[in-house]
Amino acid sequence: MTSSGRDELKAERADALARRNPPRRGMSRMGLVILAGVIVAAGVAIYVGIRGRADAEVTLAHTTEEAAVPTVNVTHPETGAPNEEVVLPGSTQAITETPIYARTSGYLRRWTVDIGARVKKGDLLAEIDTPEVDEQLRQAHADLATAEAQLNLADITAKRNEELLKSRSVATQDRDNAVGAYLADKAIVASKQADVGRLERLQSYEKVYAPFDGIITARNTDIGALIDAGANAPGRELFHLSAIDKIRVFVAVPEAYSRAAHTGATTKLTLDEFPGESFEGTLVRTTSTIDRASHTLLVEVDVDNNDGRLLPGAYAFVHLSLPKDISSVTIPSNTLIFRKEGLQVALVRDGKAALVPVSIGRDYGAKVEIVSGLQSTDTIILDPSDSLIAGTPVQVGAAQIAGSTK
Repeated sequence: MTSSGRDELKAERADALARRNPPRRGMSRMGLVILAGVIVAAGVAIYVGIRGRADAEVTLAHTTEEAAVPTVNVTHPETGAPNEEVVLPGSTQAITETPIYARTSGYLRRWTVDIGARVKKGDLLAEIDTPEVDEQLRQAHADLATAEAQLNLADITAKRNEELLKSRSVATQDRDNAVGAYLADKAIVASKQADVGRLERLQSYEKVYAPFDGIITARNTDIGALIDAGANAPGRELFHLSAIDKIRVFVAVPEAYSRAAHTGATTKLTLDEFPGESFEGTLVRTTSTIDRASHTLLVEVDVDNNDGRLLPGAYAFVHLSLPKDISSVTIPSNTLIFRKEGLQVALVRDGKAALVPVSIGRDYGAKVEIVSGLQSTDTIILDPSDSLIAGTPVQVGAAQIAGSTK
């Protein structure tokens, strides 16, 4: 077949196919529906994407704000103290103690007691050799004898002149002169007697006696030592005497517990050298005034010590029972804030931090007693930051909130 024949055959086939499948003039209804669905789906996808991005931005902003608010752990004050007494430090002292000085000058001849010796009132402690005083006393006795002799002569002369005056043998003036000489000599004798008495008292001070029952706790002299009791020289302590049949303890009671310190109250005394043992004492007196510097009340507690087990100068603890109406709370020690404004505690109030001043009572180590500034319903921040300021927004941990609602 020729090429022209083949072309004619292709043209006929094309015409036949065109008659069987005529060309469409427009899109069918189904196509329109499908196209609309595709457009709607695309619009929804675009809207969801934009809305999701906006929601994500809002959530991110909210999360950022929440993250900026610090989360804190909190606790609540515990009502009442771990015990109903206050324990205060003090040191024991002898009920009576005194340094013993010499009353006369000289040299120590001998001493009869040493440290630790128990003495009774009036016991001889030492003797002092006073040669100067002895010599002065002998001279004073001689002067007194001379003055007494002159007084005796003046007395005789005055009496004689008095008799002669009756017979007009002497003038009245002579009688008066004799009486005046007698009175002057009498005054001189009195002066000499006083001088002798003074030197005799000084001589009596050669022997040093114990002024009360007690124990010699110090001896600061030895045989041959110079003793100078002059008014222009500082006195030198020979012995130190302490009476320890009763021990006293001075204690500074904080102002918050001053009501627990009343005269006649029974107390307990404990010492580290007597573990598990206590000694009963009595609060005998107070100063009845609060010290302005320390805001404490000074009290004295006396303890019987007839067996001598307690020694003066020992460190002791005095236990005072608290009145039932003294209210306080205890909080952990790690809630306290120490700043220039004073002792403070951080609270959570209305989602914000609040700093309140407090007054501390007793220190129990891990816990402390607060006597003013807190209520049992307060929410206290544990381990507050050093940079925490009042009004800072804070939030309580979710675990603690869940635990508090159980």
